[in-house]
Amino acid sequence: MMNRKDFLKTGLAAGALAAAPAASSAASAAPAQASGQTADLEKYRFHPHHRFSNDELVIEREQQGKPHAGKVLAAIQPHCDDIPIFAGGLVAKLIHEGYKGYLIRTTNDDSAGAGRTRAESMLNDERDTAAVAEALGLERVYDLSYRNHNLDEINIKELTARFVFLIRSLKIDTIISYDPWAPYDNNPDHYITARAVEAAYTGRLDYPEQLDVVEPHSIRERYYFTRRGPQFINRIVEITSHIDTKVRANMCNVTQGPAGQHGRRLKQQLAEKGMKLPILGDDDETADFNYIKHFVLDTDSEAQRLTPSDREVGRPFGLEWAERYYYRGPIPSTIDDYVSKNAVRL
Repeated sequence: MMNRKDFLKTGLAAGALAAAPAASSAASAAPAQASGQTADLEKYRFHPHHRFSNDELVIEREQQGKPHAGKVLAAIQPHCDDIPIFAGGLVAKLIHEGYKGYLIRTTNDDSAGAGRTRAESMLNDERDTAAVAEALGLERVYDLSYRNHNLDEINIKELTARFVFLIRSLKIDTIISYDPWAPYDNNPDHYITARAVEAAYTGRLDYPEQLDVVEPHSIRERYYFTRRGPQFINRIVEITSHIDTKVRANMCNVTQGPAGQHGRRLKQQLAEKGMKLPILGDDDETADFNYIKHFVLDTDSEAQRLTPSDREVGRPFGLEWAERYYYRGPIPSTIDDYVSKNAVRL
């Protein structure tokens, strides 16, 4: 049986109906140059762990108030630790700015994590997932309960149809998940989940029988989190005010993943040798918190998460903490502007 950690060490999601023109959730977003950015963007562009698409790079900054009140997001993950590890900051930011959100998990994590039996491991992961949702301020969890690490054995259209139904019934505007087109990911749960949701996004007229019980609804934005290796990046999201929420969400994953209670374990191991790390503090909760913030999300991020440090991602742009995304949103039409300038009376 392949270990969950083995998948992570070798290390891809979006609604129903075509996207309708709408205001971006990133009202504070601005091109890097236009925001007074002085970073050497060309140097950043060709860093081995960063790739820009042909789109203009945008810095999405934190906003005050509730500019996104009335909007709904879905954070979609195959496993209980994916969203908190890669997108916990963005989810916390958007919820803080007014979004209502839901967490969707496609597998049951049945071959990953601690537990005396597989059933106990599944129950532990389910509890962790619920705790993650609560920590991030999400309304509830939808578990689709496919077998862990075996999504490539299912009919992807079945999964797509379930996503279409959830998108329509929950009236989801924004999706956060793996990039369906990211290369070099050998975990089928990642890329099958991502491609099924992307297919749901483009399925404008699919599954009309659902419309007897749900209304049509269009996804407006997709945030695909990026990892190590060649992958498009066109958005840097500031998460400075939400980094501690991201840390606490990762503390919830005690059954599996690189975060959870690894801090207290390291603290205990050192104590048995008559040693200590001052950064871990004097109690278990502080040890877990500081271990995640200092090691998992920062100095040891490449080894722990297969993605650059959240602190280092923000540094070239004058941000203390940030996450990277390939963002797909509504493309403004130029027709109305052209008509207003060029239409003449008959």
